[in-house]
Amino acid sequence: MRALILLGLVGFAAQLVDGSLGMAYGVTSSTLLLAIGTNAAAASATVHLAEIGTTLASGISHWRFGNVDWKVVAKIGIPGAVGAFVGATFLSSLSTELAAPVMSLILLVLGAYILIRFTAFGLPRGNLDKPLRRRFLVPLGLLGGFVDATGGGGWGPVGTPAILASGRLAPRKVIGSIDASEFLVAIAASVGFFVGIGSENIDFAWVAVLLLGGVIAAPIAAWLVRHIPPRILGSAVGGVIVLTNIRSLLRSDWIKASGGVQAVAYVLIAVIWVAAIVWSVREYRRDRANESVEAVESEVQVRTAAEEETASA
Repeated sequence: MRALILLGLVGFAAQLVDGSLGMAYGVTSSTLLLAIGTNAAAASATVHLAEIGTTLASGISHWRFGNVDWKVVAKIGIPGAVGAFVGATFLSSLSTELAAPVMSLILLVLGAYILIRFTAFGLPRGNLDKPLRRRFLVPLGLLGGFVDATGGGGWGPVGTPAILASGRLAPRKVIGSIDASEFLVAIAASVGFFVGIGSENIDFAWVAVLLLGGVIAAPIAAWLVRHIPPRILGSAVGGVIVLTNIRSLLRSDWIKASGGVQAVAYVLIAVIWVAAIVWSVREYRRDRANESVEAVESEVQVRTAAEEETASA
């Protein structure tokens, strides 16, 4: 019972992060499942089955708050589903001994990407309202879907930063559109896992509690995306994912690091993680201060122009 409650809380927290950042539900949930000994294919299958419900709830919530561009959803979601099915069948074909460290390595890379992306760069906002072309979204969807299924997560970490970097869609619409299109990816990946490993290795009680936690969090996250600082949240979540998957890799048969080496690695990562959060908080506050100054200067210019116009009349 304690394990189920923990999984429910993880599902809630992961969806809260995912709905606010446009990424990290699968990465966070899969990281925990691997940490407690679930085999890689079963962990990814469990997460994707839960995501069928959470992404549907999240997509509806984002749509109700006006955060979804349906043209983007169609252009990236369908190729994403194709990539996810291929990735699921590929992961199902790997041995358990090989799949676990492979999946941890993918999750580690994704976690590091999230940490660096949000800490160093924040959210780009140039080129707004320019169209996103199919030749960009289709290969992005194929890659994102494949990585998502093989890594137990990755649709958001691949898709969200790439579209944000284009600067052609408002951040809240990027996040809403990625969350909505992930519904197609989750269905395709789940079908691929059923074809590859069947249902005997999947604990449907775990699926249910992950789903319940995520569904509860979905509307809250859709609201928070308008208010929460993504830069700070991205740094915090990226550090958790990096630390957890470094632990899995150091203990795997690939490395078998000694206790001393593990301790040093954990301390170094923790220091980097704390520094990243502190930096993100500082940069967020500086950006807010600059925005306030710009707003005041703009208001002064408007008033001055109005006064000059009145005087000349």
